[in-house]
Amino acid sequence: MSLNLAVILRESANAHPDRPALTLGSTTLSYGRVHAAVQRLAGGLRGLGIRQGQHVALMLPNVPHFTIAYFATHYAGGAVVPLNVLLTADEIAYHLADSEAVALVVWEGFLPQAEAAFARAPGCKHLIVAKADPGDMSAPEGAKSMGALIAKSDPVAYLPPTMPDDTAVILYTSGTTGRPKGAQLTHFNMFYNALYVRDDLLALDGDTTALTVLPLFHSFGQTVMHNAVLFGGGHIVLLPRFDATAAFQLMQAHKVSLFAGVPTMYFALLHHPDADTYDLSSLERCVSGGAAMPVEVMGAFDRKYGVNILEGYGLSETSPVASFNVLDRPKRPGSIGLPIWGVEFQLVDAEGKVVDAEGTPGEICIRGHNVMKGYYNKPEATTEAIVDGWFHTGDIATRDAEGYYFIVDRKKDMVIRGGFNVYPREIEEVLYGHPAIGEAAVIGVPHEKLGEEVKAIVALRPGQSVTPEALIAYCKEHLAAYKYPRIVEIIEALPKGPTGKILKRELRAQPAS
Repeated sequence: MSLNLAVILRESANAHPDRPALTLGSTTLSYGRVHAAVQRLAGGLRGLGIRQGQHVALMLPNVPHFTIAYFATHYAGGAVVPLNVLLTADEIAYHLADSEAVALVVWEGFLPQAEAAFARAPGCKHLIVAKADPGDMSAPEGAKSMGALIAKSDPVAYLPPTMPDDTAVILYTSGTTGRPKGAQLTHFNMFYNALYVRDDLLALDGDTTALTVLPLFHSFGQTVMHNAVLFGGGHIVLLPRFDATAAFQLMQAHKVSLFAGVPTMYFALLHHPDADTYDLSSLERCVSGGAAMPVEVMGAFDRKYGVNILEGYGLSETSPVASFNVLDRPKRPGSIGLPIWGVEFQLVDAEGKVVDAEGTPGEICIRGHNVMKGYYNKPEATTEAIVDGWFHTGDIATRDAEGYYFIVDRKKDMVIRGGFNVYPREIEEVLYGHPAIGEAAVIGVPHEKLGEEVKAIVALRPGQSVTPEALIAYCKEHLAAYKYPRIVEIIEALPKGPTGKILKRELRAQPAS
């Protein structure tokens, strides 16, 4: 039996080739046109020598080029490595090398940092530039034009016979230690997760018009607002960067029926000064994820727009949807809902024993069809994360009598800033690279709009001096925009336990500065 994720686009294109698939600004592409471009770009990738099982990295915002390059890679038999478009050259170079990507498709606006990274990743043989102007087929020296590859290549007529357990997507995630890891998601992982969203969670079909502002390089946007909508034959309206005014305008102009966002987006929409001037009567479905949705914001938005925001939970390692509040059962505000069909949750204590009592916190462990096959080239990390088939999330939750789960804490020190995962260890390593830093710890502090803001607390080396502003600027040079700390506090020494470990719980307990 073979399975390829691109079948979801192929079948929708075969069924209704003239139906609108993607809209960006004033440009709308039909399913037939998108599918034809996918097949031709796949031919171009094969012409470059890219073969089944190889990896193609994408550094593309929410533009039609993402969809085309994403499924073209699958048509060529490869696996997609979506990269955050905010990464620096250092970070891109690491991801290219770690994933063993043989090609990088990059949006023209991110070309400078991509070129710098490409030059330092000898294993990545092809730099492919995507441009907004479809007639512009020029490319810098040493690069190829995505437009030219589509225009000049013969199409790949048939999907390659990839297996359900073959890797379809490598999504990069991280932990509190070490560098980012690539979660290998299979064709079946991604296919079935999209199928669940289409049929069971949101009932998507050809009448669905989705405003897709969640980044497509992120698992949430990729599965829920891209793959599942295309699977249902719906219409995706793309917004490359969230702006409340632009979101309102698109919702009204296109009669959007589906919106998904992180809590900060709902907060911005709810408190927009001109919110009452827009007609959102077409809005039927709203989804929230990426961070805990404040109950007050959820309730206010539901009442104002007559919708029912469904909140769920997942991770890159779970494709990502793992649990959700569902349409046919009462939702629990503040809850991440129930495990999706075919997926099991269990809570375990610090010793790994199963916690059965209602209301007793334990670490969420997940088992099911959505769990990754492992971290790419990191068997030890995989063995640590998946024990006896159970993926250990690091998130602490409780369960009520009806089986609904409630996140209460994070075992890991991850900060969720505006829906983006920020991993303190990565920032701390950058800080320790500064000659003035003797000790560093990074924590999240509450923020009204972002949920959490990144704060660094540092102690200086003897005889050294540096300002918080200089340290922020230093981090900004080495980290993506959503990662670097906006708050830096310099103290004499960081609190430590008997073994010398920095006690972040004491830092969190200190009054905000």
